[in-house]
Amino acid sequence: MDGVRVFYREAGPKNAPALVLLHGFPTSSQMFRDLIPRLSDRYHVIAPDYPGYGYSDMPDRAKFAYTFANYADIVDKLTRQIGLERFALYVMDYGAPVGYRLALEHPDRVTAFIVQNGNAYEEGLGAFWDPIKAYWKTGAAREREGLRWLTTVKATRWQYTNGAREPDLIDPDAITVDQARLDRPGNAEIQLDLFYDYRTNVPLYPKFQAYFRERQPPMLIVWGKNDEIFPPSGAWPYQRDLPKVEIHMLDAGHFALETDGAEIAARMRDFLGRSLAPTVGAR
Repeated sequence: MDGVRVFYREAGPKNAPALVLLHGFPTSSQMFRDLIPRLSDRYHVIAPDYPGYGYSDMPDRAKFAYTFANYADIVDKLTRQIGLERFALYVMDYGAPVGYRLALEHPDRVTAFIVQNGNAYEEGLGAFWDPIKAYWKTGAAREREGLRWLTTVKATRWQYTNGAREPDLIDPDAITVDQARLDRPGNAEIQLDLFYDYRTNVPLYPKFQAYFRERQPPMLIVWGKNDEIFPPSGAWPYQRDLPKVEIHMLDAGHFALETDGAEIAARMRDFLGRSLAPTVGAR
């Protein structure tokens, strides 16, 4: 699309309800490697890699804007190109602003949300975000360099293991695969660009919240309560705008799927079974 090759994983009957899985940082669609087979008997599942992640192209920063607005546009074009009319969204970390931007642009296309440690409220931007907020204020090299450690293997391992109930259950292959993609020449600069562009999501929070209030999309929240990046303080405010939201706090960290994937899948099957019509997403 627009000269950029976008990789995605696909499984399940194409006439089944559609479900698009949107990954976070620093991972890719590989974070859904175990979730997809737990859902694909009943749902048409699509999990893309954003440009610069996973197996999608990593175009030069001078030729491609690494922004959340651009990622939302890419996901929109992908779903249209493969023929999805309507779909539910699983949003995690970066996937939340990508998915919510898409819903603002095309509210009639999104049938439901599953939110896993994905933020839409300023209460959810805690102490972890202070150095990133400093970078937002200045855009300067000093603050940018202060965030470079987030692209190192030490930081990637921390994201996976911090707050995990049983860190030994974390598949080391996940860390290795993610870091291999981060270590590509030039990829760290892409990630630093995205840390800076995240500032453009925060002014949209009121619009996301208005969308929730006005549209009342069905929403299931499955949240790793021990996450320091997106703590539970970002989960509970959804109740202000979505009185029927279903919230489940898991004894897990940022990558809750690694330790609690079976429970998350079971809750998703129950929720989607109650929320989606059988023909939603059919081509």
